[in-house]
Amino acid sequence: MKNEPFSGIGRRKNSTARVYLSSGSGNFVVNNKLDLNSYLKRESLVIHAIKPLEILNLKDKYDLKINVSGGGLTGQAGAIQLGVARALLESDKELRSQLKTHGLLTRDAREVERKKYGQPGARKKFQFSKR
Repeated sequence: MKNEPFSGIGRRKNSTARVYLSSGSGNFVVNNKLDLNSYLKRESLVIHAIKPLEILNLKDKYDLKINVSGGGLTGQAGAIQLGVARALLESDKELRSQLKTHGLLTRDAREVERKKYGQPGARKKFQFSKR
């Protein structure tokens, strides 16, 4: 492999993750201190974040260094997933079709809708009283 480490940027909601991929034994370091399991706290989020590695059976082949900021844990897990997929794509262009069929190269563009004035939320209205 050349030009290691490979990098990818992922975004989801208000979160941004910068992922650096290098050959190793499957160590994941988040924000220079924590491992992925203790950072994301929920097993479902960890599974979601490393889905690209699981699909390609490369979990124990690479080390990940992740810098993530903004948003909550769910958004950060989605950002990490996209960043990992983009870094894998940078390391090997042949993986594109496999990642694409699982929808891992598409940025999830859904954002929170803003609250409107005269309403308690984005869509919810105050209770209507006819009399």
